[in-house]
Amino acid sequence: APRGLRLPVDFFFRALAQDQHAAAIGIILSGTASDGTSGLKTIKQAGGLVMVQEPQSAQYDGMPRSAIATGLADYILPPEKMPERLLAYIRHAGGQGAAADTAAALTLRNGLPKIIVLLRARTGHDFSQYKKNTIIRRLERRMAVNQIDTITAYLRYLRENAAEAQTLFKECLIGVSNFFRDPEAFESLKHKVLPALFERTSHEQALRIWVPGCATGEEAYSLAMLLREQMDRLQQWYTVQIFATDLDPEAIETARQGMYPENIVTDVPPEYLRRFFTKEHITYRIKRDLRDMLVFAQQNLIQDPPFSNIDLISCRNLLIYFEAELQQKVFALFHYSLKPDGGLMLGTSESTGVNTDLFATLDGKYKLYQRKSGAYARRPALDFATTHLMLADTNAAEIGKMKPETPPSLREVAEKRLLESYAATCVIVNAQHDMLYVHGRTGKYLETTTGSVDVNILNRARAGLKFELTAILRQAMTQQKEIRVHGVRVKTNGGEQAIKLIAAPVPEPPALSGLLTVVIEDVAPQTLVERVQRSDLPDAAKQLVAKLEQELRSTKEHLQTSIEELETTN
Repeated sequence: APRGLRLPVDFFFRALAQDQHAAAIGIILSGTASDGTSGLKTIKQAGGLVMVQEPQSAQYDGMPRSAIATGLADYILPPEKMPERLLAYIRHAGGQGAAADTAAALTLRNGLPKIIVLLRARTGHDFSQYKKNTIIRRLERRMAVNQIDTITAYLRYLRENAAEAQTLFKECLIGVSNFFRDPEAFESLKHKVLPALFERTSHEQALRIWVPGCATGEEAYSLAMLLREQMDRLQQWYTVQIFATDLDPEAIETARQGMYPENIVTDVPPEYLRRFFTKEHITYRIKRDLRDMLVFAQQNLIQDPPFSNIDLISCRNLLIYFEAELQQKVFALFHYSLKPDGGLMLGTSESTGVNTDLFATLDGKYKLYQRKSGAYARRPALDFATTHLMLADTNAAEIGKMKPETPPSLREVAEKRLLESYAATCVIVNAQHDMLYVHGRTGKYLETTTGSVDVNILNRARAGLKFELTAILRQAMTQQKEIRVHGVRVKTNGGEQAIKLIAAPVPEPPALSGLLTVVIEDVAPQTLVERVQRSDLPDAAKQLVAKLEQELRSTKEHLQTSIEELETTN
């Protein structure tokens, strides 16, 4: 293109993944902006390798940092260390794609049930009814990344490393989500489904949409844009609720933020970019009025109860990973969730199959269907939870090996954290935010209680700390990484104290997974002035602006989370 944003790396990586599939290898080196990030997702979905330059070694760290932020990088290395790791990966990955009846493939398939049981024990999620070939491809890739040759050795590695179980779990969930993926399908939806949807919905009713397997939210936001455009065309306002759900908490967190790299310009029409997005440096953020139409929530489609009274379900490119029996359960569930004549949108490689008595075809090419009701539609038996069967070749001794060793004391964990951060105060909390261990003086930050002892850190937090603490604990838990906030103002007796607030998951041992450390460190009041010192405002105004912006951001995030949790509960 002679003008505008050019994204040759993204284009190349997507073509590479489509051509080479699991043999594709994408390497991001020094560069500005975010080119390549979207293409890496396609390579990862195809089962390929992703390698990224360590940002500290890059002359321009924009592209490496954008790629790392996706969480998809297999290796993060300086360039001089890449060739050795790359060659080692290729040697170990050489057997991928071999015939299914080879000895190595047969051994891998025989070991798969033990892997599935171990994953279920570590993560609580069952992959026994996912397509075996998909899981095997992910296994082969992880074995090549870790340079492990046998399934027995990988099983041992998986038992000894809780982080590897989480990585394998996330790899099994990888799905590429783009704005308006398969544009012709969205055009068909706009003309063949949405007009009838609005026609049979009164202004007193809410139009309810469900997007299971929403990943990072692009598809759900795409639907929201079409719905808003349709309301403008009709010059009428309807209440729209879009429930977007996914199994991956990190993907949900990304979707909630509504911030995407600039390369979305290749997928989003220019008029939608102008109307529904705000440009912020090298990113685009969804505008608040569109964002308010959506509720994002973590949900297991197979095990958790579904939403009900739904007008339209959009479930694209998820069923292709399920075995036929599980697909039947999901179609029965969708039939239950939809209103009479409700719509169903599937991916271009999916169909309702033999369920012709449950769904009528509206557009066979672009996979649009309508729920059947009445005497001619059988009422399928529903099973909201997959039965967890212990597999015959996994004996008690195997499960026993998964039991963690005796963990170190919470005091040792707290002291180790303090040594790493040079902080004066550290609190260890569980997933319910109850304080399990306190190190240092907390009186300036946490209030004492009268009557029954309240150990919940959020209930004890002083004014100015609670909102930031709520947000940072949620982010650290969902993203499973350290989150830092600088310049938080806590009201103390007769004044204020500026602090640095850090929340991080306890990385080891596995027995303490699920706990968080909260580190509080006093900082000089000048920190807030430094954050806005480039402006022309007087010093007093700089402090006030920074403080108000921080409080507003925390309040909005806390409010949005509360609204979504309430709506999901309802």
